[in-house]
Amino acid sequence: MLPPKLILSPIDFSDSSHEALKTAADLAASFKAELLLVHVVPALPKLPLSVSFFKEGEYETALTTDAQEKLQEIVRKFEESGLKARAEVGVANDVGMEILRVAEHSGADLIVIATHGMTGWRKMAFGSVAEKVVRLAACPVLVLRAQAEGESAESAKKAESASAAR
Repeated sequence: MLPPKLILSPIDFSDSSHEALKTAADLAASFKAELLLVHVVPALPKLPLSVSFFKEGEYETALTTDAQEKLQEIVRKFEESGLKARAEVGVANDVGMEILRVAEHSGADLIVIATHGMTGWRKMAFGSVAEKVVRLAACPVLVLRAQAEGESAESAKKAESASAAR
């Protein structure tokens, strides 16, 4: 596995996923590896015309196109800095499983993923993509913890210092 040749970084365009992407890019540069950015668009069910005034297909296409444009802009910036990068947009309702499918299909050697800092009932209600990826990935996974909602940067630094002192 070491050094990795392909590093996959899921991105949902949140601050925490951008931070994880920076780490993935640093690792890719250090190991001269390729960086694969993955974004997953939710699959929308097709409703019968008699009950739907919402054009699901057009909306899904718009989401996919928007994600591809954002990803290509990020890839272009990485390539300008000399990093080999590419992007893929998946469509699925289970984001974790789609990330795992792309990782397996592309032969990823490492996945760098952010948590979103959810705790308590929110984590139980919404599940954890990062947790699923860690449990089921065939390759190593680097998980970068985002600040929990309501957690200050100062308390996060104190927690890091305390755990480093142990």
